[in-house]
Amino acid sequence: MLYTMSRDGSLSYPEALNRYEEGIQESYILFLYNLNYLVKVAMHALKDAKRRSAKHLPTEEDKAFSPKIYDNDVVQTIVTQSDFATLIARKKFDDSLDEDTIRKLYVEFAKTDEYKDYLNKESTNEEHKKILLALFKHCINHELFNEAIEDHYPTWIDDKSLVVGTVKKTIKALPDQNNFMGVYKPTDETTKEFGETLFAYVNNNDKDLLEIIEPTLNNWDADRVAVIDMILLKMAISELMIFSTIPTKVTLNEFVEISKLYSTDKSKDFINGILDRLMKKLNKEGKIKKEGRGLLE
Repeated sequence: MLYTMSRDGSLSYPEALNRYEEGIQESYILFLYNLNYLVKVAMHALKDAKRRSAKHLPTEEDKAFSPKIYDNDVVQTIVTQSDFATLIARKKFDDSLDEDTIRKLYVEFAKTDEYKDYLNKESTNEEHKKILLALFKHCINHELFNEAIEDHYPTWIDDKSLVVGTVKKTIKALPDQNNFMGVYKPTDETTKEFGETLFAYVNNNDKDLLEIIEPTLNNWDADRVAVIDMILLKMAISELMIFSTIPTKVTLNEFVEISKLYSTDKSKDFINGILDRLMKKLNKEGKIKKEGRGLLE
């Protein structure tokens, strides 16, 4: 949103803040959409079982087949979650699913040795989790899956890493953690106390932050610094100064990682170098105050 505001002078802070809040909620919905998509691909095993049993001359493999990739405690914990089912119906998730894409994803995965080995033995919940993680990996690496999600959620490219990580955590925690919707629902602590505070501070102190940064650029004109890099630097030093419980090393590492995702190939080294100088400068001036041992390291 800071970048958008820098490119669109007509976008006010209240409007940008509203978009920020909507974006947070969309990321959460995208997580649940992915989880539902995974369940639907696994659910295709029921059709596979029906097809095999209807064969006039079923093979031994057909006779032994079980749709256990769907009929297991891990998946059923998701399916039987009433709040999850309600949200799917309200958001009309299933209306946007393409049955042919789901079939192709399942059929291709069914040909893998990993799935065949899974079918040929008794499985514990840990083994159910392992195969579901493998299925999800198959999906997120498949062009059809990514195209299908991008068609309905344009933010998928930006949110993919976050969403994939959260889906994996959810699968690993099931069936014990049956309140997966509540666990990952955005909280005020993260979205307001951290996110909105950082957003407001950078927006309200833009000129002051630039004045802090400029002396460390070493003969670089501030106007020559990539817009996104300058925004990341402003965000980083704001985080250093206003959040007393976040270690300085965490802030440095996080913004270097963000620069890898959103800026140029050389940005990570540039961001790392400038932030290192800024941290030393702000520490010397007493502008970084941390609570707890080791937070300045």
